[in-house]
Formats: sequence, structure tokens, C-alpha cells
Amino acid sequence: MATTEIDGARAEAFAGRTIQLLNDPMLSLLLSVGHQTQLLDVLAERGPVTSDELAAAADLDERYVREWLAGLTVGGIVEDDDGRYTLPPEHAGSITRAAGPNNLALLAQYTALFGELEQRIVERFRKGGGIDYAEMPRFQALQAELSAQIYDGGLIEGTLPLVDGLTDRLRTGIDVLDVGSGYGHAVNLIADAFPASRVTGIDISEEGVAAARAEAARLRLSNARFEVRDALSIERGAYDLMTALDVIHDLPKPAETLAAIHGGLREGGVFLMVDIAASSHVHDNIEHPLGPALYTVSIFHCMTVSLANGGPGLGTMWGEQKALELLEQAGFRDVEIKRVEDDFLNAYYVARK
Repeated sequence: MATTEIDGARAEAFAGRTIQLLNDPMLSLLLSVGHQTQLLDVLAERGPVTSDELAAAADLDERYVREWLAGLTVGGIVEDDDGRYTLPPEHAGSITRAAGPNNLALLAQYTALFGELEQRIVERFRKGGGIDYAEMPRFQALQAELSAQIYDGGLIEGTLPLVDGLTDRLRTGIDVLDVGSGYGHAVNLIADAFPASRVTGIDISEEGVAAARAEAARLRLSNARFEVRDALSIERGAYDLMTALDVIHDLPKPAETLAAIHGGLREGGVFLMVDIAASSHVHDNIEHPLGPALYTVSIFHCMTVSLANGGPGLGTMWGEQKALELLEQAGFRDVEIKRVEDDFLNAYYVARK
């Protein structure tokens, strides 16, 4: 049998990386707990504090708080000075609610969520098929929290102005449809900012639509409405603006949906699609800062929910090349890809009819 010569330095370096791979998901779980209990926020505001003081301020059990602080201290996230703990402001800027759309601790919650799905995903590896939304009871609420963090930070003043003249048209009053509106926060933000426009959100989730209607009622929005239906039912020539915010690649019929969106626009109408900024070719994604995480999200959510409903399973990293191809097939001939400052994650497609 032929033997393969081992590069000792390379083997040692990879062993070290493997240890880090075991530590980092555990730290991710601790960040998720810290986000959900608001420990990270309280620590950033009140530190340096003892474990007793932090537990009291957050109204939590001290023994658990003490162990949580120890884990984050050895993980290099929290600093300990003789039993008084601090979350450095340089760290807080990435993992607290005060960081707004830059709060990555919110994303840490996906680690636990995907852990719950692991055995079902292993089964799909063996048998094929997918996992439907109904089998992910926490996903929609988590996605709604993430979306709100992003939209509150820039939908009205950052995203919509990417389309020349759009905000002026919205102020005057136009018909808007959001496809796959989920909990409807984006729809309600647009309706609230532009009361002369008529804004509709559609989604196949009854839970999502109920939550969207409840938020619209709390905000007393008379120009926002929500319907439980899919995008293939879109009325032809009924809308001036249509949006799809990080949803097309999840769908069982993405090509047909884009064609329905094109048909639903009036002449001169605009389709604004937000999706992951990536390449359709894996080698081009090697330097992507969240490449491994996004391919994991694809397996545990985006790809599998599409496959569960007989779709093509485009996946999270379907890429700009495939997106442009499907938009052209749908009938869009005038498509621009734009970026929003400080958002390295998303590409913004502006397609006109």
C-alpha cells in the first residue's frame, strides 16, 4: 500500500482550527442566551459588575449568570477584573441591541435552531426531500426579529431610495405589493411612512399574516393589508411597486413567481428584490466572510424548504448570475444590482418593466 507523506505543520494547524471549530459554536450558544435574556445589553450598560449585580439587574438566576460569564470570559468576549465583569465597547458594538443591524448576537440564535433540526436534516441526506416551514416553529419568529433589525435600520431611508424617484411616488400614492411578507414588518413600515400609498403583503403562512395584521392594527394603519395566498395568484397589471425581501430563493416555484411578479406590474413599474450577495460558483465564495454560515443556512432552511414543496432548492447562495438569469427569463430586461453602505450581506436588484 502506498503511503502519503504528511505535512506536520499543516496537520498541526488544522488540528488547532478544529479545536476552534468546537469552541466557537458553544460561544455562539452563549451569545444566543445572552441576547434572549438581554444579559449582553445589561452588561454593556452597567459593567463592570459582579455576577450577583448582573443577575439582579437582569432579574435572572445568579448561578447561571456566573457560569455564562465564565464561558464568555475564557472565550475572549467578556473581561474579568477580580470578579467584576465588563463587556468592552468594541465588543458591544457587534453583539448588543444598541448595535442595531450590526447585532450579530441575534444571528447566534440560528445555531440552536439548526441544532434542533439536525437529526431531520441527517435523514434528508439519506432519503432526499426537504423540511417544511411547519417543522420549524421558531424560524418565522426569529426571522421576523432579524428582518425588523435590518428594516428598522434602513428600509425607508436606505433601500427604497435606491430606486430613483420612488420615494416621491410613494408620497404621492401608489399601489405596492410585498411577496412573502412574513410577519409584515416591512409592509407596515412602508405604509406608515407613506400614508398615501396602498401597501399589501402576501404570504402562505397564516401565523405570519396574523402577526402582520396585529402590528398594523397597533399602528392604526388604514393603508396596509395582508392576505394568505401565494405569489402565483398576483393580479395582472395591478401594482406600481413590488418587493421580495430575501424570499425568492426559498420558493418552490421561483421562476414562475418572478414571471407572476413581472405580469403583476403596470408598465413602468418597479420590482425591488433583495437577496444574498454571492456568486453562483462556489470558488468565488471562498473569501465571503459568512460563506460557511450561509451554506449551512441553505442546508438547514432555504434549500430544504424549497425541496420540501417540490421546488428546485436554489439555496441561499444561488448567486447573482442565477438571479439575473431568472429575472431575464421572467421578462425583465432592465435590471441593476445595487449595494447599500455597510450591508455586505445583500444585493439589491432593481428591475423595471
